[in-house]
Amino acid sequence: MQNDQMTIREMCDLFDVTPRTLRFYEAKELIAPVREGQKRLYTKRDRARLKLILRGKKFGFSLEEIRQLLEMYYMQDQQQTQMTKTYELAQVRLQELKRQREELDQTIEELEEQLHWGADLIKGMHISAKAAE
Repeated sequence: MQNDQMTIREMCDLFDVTPRTLRFYEAKELIAPVREGQKRLYTKRDRARLKLILRGKKFGFSLEEIRQLLEMYYMQDQQQTQMTKTYELAQVRLQELKRQREELDQTIEELEEQLHWGADLIKGMHISAKAAE
């Protein structure tokens, strides 16, 4: 085996993914390992692409968005198109995440208010029960 190639087990260990995940990304044509019979060998290119796929997933990009961004690498413009589109998508995603965070902060605040109300109500019931004894 050449030094720049890794087995599926090595890829799984390195990136903390399952073989099923790697096969799924292969089926979606996001990575393309070298095939030797049933054996898959992953190159530096596959490792770089997988790193980008996992980062994109972490940031909430769809697999289709990730696939399109990866394909832009080959546009012969020193990755300017790829970088520009990635930047634009990341800006949109950041705004979506900030909106979600605001909604989550508001929901947390409302729940905390309800819990305080509930605690006061329970405390009052407890006091009333003691007084009735």
